[in-house]
Amino acid sequence: MKQLTYKDAGVDIDAGNESVRLIKNFVRSTYRPEVLGDIGGFGGLFALKNYDEPILVSGTDGVGTKLKIAFMLNKHDTIGQDAVAMCVNDILVQGAEPLFFLDYLAVGKLKPSQVAEIVGGVAKACKESGCALIGGETAEMSGFYSDGEYDIAGFAVGVVERKNLITPARVKIGDVLIGLPSSGLHSNGFSLVRKIVFEHMKFTGDEKFDGLYKTLGEELLTPTRLYPATCLPLIKNFGEKIHGLVHVTGGGFYDNIPRALPDGLGATIDADSWCVPKIFKLLQEWGNVTSREMFRTFNCGIGMILIVDEAALSYIDAHLNENYEPFYIIGRVEEGSGVEISGGEFND
Repeated sequence: MKQLTYKDAGVDIDAGNESVRLIKNFVRSTYRPEVLGDIGGFGGLFALKNYDEPILVSGTDGVGTKLKIAFMLNKHDTIGQDAVAMCVNDILVQGAEPLFFLDYLAVGKLKPSQVAEIVGGVAKACKESGCALIGGETAEMSGFYSDGEYDIAGFAVGVVERKNLITPARVKIGDVLIGLPSSGLHSNGFSLVRKIVFEHMKFTGDEKFDGLYKTLGEELLTPTRLYPATCLPLIKNFGEKIHGLVHVTGGGFYDNIPRALPDGLGATIDADSWCVPKIFKLLQEWGNVTSREMFRTFNCGIGMILIVDEAALSYIDAHLNENYEPFYIIGRVEEGSGVEISGGEFND
C-alpha cells in the first residue's frame, strides 16, 4: 500500500511555507513601534502604552458573498482591503484608533501567489489605517472549499481613552448628520447583487454602462473605503462635539443609524442631499427593488455618518474642506424613533 502523506490528503506544507516567505515583507511593512517580535511566532505581541484609562475596542467581520465575484473574475488583490475595512470602520465608531489586525484565510488549494495577492491587500489597508498586521492563519482545507475558492475574516483591536469613548448617550435633539461618501457598494448586500446581476440579468461582469467608469465586475469589486484617516483627526480635534458615528453596512440606513442613537431619538434623512452613485440606480432598475429595500440593504453612496453638535458644524465643515474631504449634510436627530428618509430619486 502506498505510504500516504499530508500532501496526498490535500495539504501542502511546503506551499504554506512559501506563502509565509512571500508575505513576510508585506506584514513587516505594517508594524508600529509597539509591535514586539516578528512574523512566525505563536502569538502577536503588542505593547500598549501612553494611555491613562485605555479602553480596548475589538471587532471581527468577513467579506462575505463579494468573494464569489472575486473568484469569478480571478481578481484577489483588493479583497484584503474589504476584510480590514469592515473591522476597522466598526471599531472607529466608538472613537477607537486601530492598533493591530489579524486575518484568517481558509483555502481549498494553497497557491502561494494567490495568498500573496490577498495578504498584500490586507497589509496595504492596514498601513493606510495605521494598524499593524501582527498575526494570521492560513488553512488549506481540500474538499471543504473548491479549488480557487477561499474565505477570509479579520479581527481588529483598537484603543480609546475612557473619557473619549463615543456612545449614544452623547447624541441630542438637533444634532446634524454628516455623510462621508462610500467608494461603492463596499462589502454588504452582495447576496442580492449576485441574484440581480448574475442570476436575473445574466451578466458576466465584463459589461460597460454609461455612468460607470469601470467594467461592471471591477465596479462590484471596488474595495471598501477605509475611514480612520478621515475620522480620527476629527475625533481628536473636536472631541465631545462628535456625538456619534455610524458605519453604514448590512442593514443600511434603517438598521445602522438607530444603533448610534439613545432611546427616544430618531433621525430624518434627506436623500436629495447627495447624488446616489450610478451602480445603485442600476441595481434598483435591474432588480425592480423598492427604495426602502435599497436603503435597508446598501449604503447608497454614504459609507460613514458623523453625528455632530450643530454649534460645531461650521468648524467641522471647515476642517473637512481644508483636507479636501467630500461630505454632505444629510439629516438631523429629532425626537422619536427609527429613521425617516425623504426625497431622492429612490422614492417609489
